[in-house]
Amino acid sequence: MRLSASLFSLPLSLSLLLGSSLLSAAEVSDSQRQLIIDKLQQVNPMIEVSAVNPSVIEGLVEVELSSGETLFSSPDASHFVLGKLFQLQQDRFVNLSEQRKDQYRADALKELGSDTYISFPAEGETKAVVYAFTDVDCGYCRKLHSEMEAYNKQGIEVRYLAFPRAGVGSGTYQQMVSVWCAEDQHDAMTKSKSGKQVAAKDCDNPVADHYALGQRFGVTGTPALVLENGRLMPGYLPASRLAAVIDDQS
Repeated sequence: MRLSASLFSLPLSLSLLLGSSLLSAAEVSDSQRQLIIDKLQQVNPMIEVSAVNPSVIEGLVEVELSSGETLFSSPDASHFVLGKLFQLQQDRFVNLSEQRKDQYRADALKELGSDTYISFPAEGETKAVVYAFTDVDCGYCRKLHSEMEAYNKQGIEVRYLAFPRAGVGSGTYQQMVSVWCAEDQHDAMTKSKSGKQVAAKDCDNPVADHYALGQRFGVTGTPALVLENGRLMPGYLPASRLAAVIDDQS
């Protein structure tokens, strides 16, 4: 479940203006962790807490939700802050929240088995791998796929992850299950992205898991591209532009 900022009071001076000399909070006890979880679920039982850890802000506790969001809690769970966390480093602000999300995405991508995504490999040397959350009925997803040769010629391997925007159980979801269950996944993906129907099939498949992963990553539309370092880039990018972005990251 994703949270709305309106659920919480947001003292921005706490979450935005941080000095680099702040100390980490003490280790979170089991009883404190459970107290925070209980308090949040009293508000809404659908809130799922994935981790409770010490925060870089002395006196606060960092609470990670299964939705990918992060809260900051007072030790007694009476006050919460929902927002981005910045650290002042010399003459600039560094978005620690975004860095944390990037690392979370990068680590999660490493856990994916090669049999769960549909890969269109680079031609020649592989210079970069890009994970693309896709929907076979999405116009810009189809545009990206129609230019797959250009991406691959740039040395970019594209690994497709399923993100049926209409949700699990929708018609698009069923179609994407058929793509992932096809004997020739590449051909089925290309046909589906061309507006053609593929033979209905069912099997053990990762489509629902990909959809849930995309939600945790913060994907709200397709295509959504994720670099190996965890950077999320919503929307379509032509091959030359994507290659330039990748070069900037290296």
